[in-house]
Amino acid sequence: MNRSRDARRHMIREIVREKPIRTQQALVAELKAAGFECTQATVSRDISEMGLSKLADGHYMLAGDLYLQRMMGDLAISVMAVNNLVLVKAHPGTAQGITAAIDGAELPEVLGTIAGDDTILVVTQTNETGTGLAEHLDKLRRTP
Repeated sequence: MNRSRDARRHMIREIVREKPIRTQQALVAELKAAGFECTQATVSRDISEMGLSKLADGHYMLAGDLYLQRMMGDLAISVMAVNNLVLVKAHPGTAQGITAAIDGAELPEVLGTIAGDDTILVVTQTNETGTGLAEHLDKLRRTP
């Protein structure tokens, strides 16, 4: 696989996770600001091959993030961080499904997950990434 394509797609993941990108032209502009020279046609191909979806409010989201949002919104009860550990409480019998969604989203701050019946433990590298991940997961939990 082309290294520059991998780097560009990694940056696309970061951009759509951090900003509400509504158009391909906006994504091209963000990539250029990050040092990637590419065309709208290249970005269009990346969007298709990466499985990005456009939500009802018009912004792009990664398929794994969309699935995680649905799982967190429907099944998670609470999220809290303790240093580099994130604890997610869920409805009985649903923790493994949420954990699969967390793993599938390939969030860079997640080092590993453990699921019980109604509890998930997520390990991150630092206290800061633990806090940031907990905030992100809680935001997904509260998003309709």
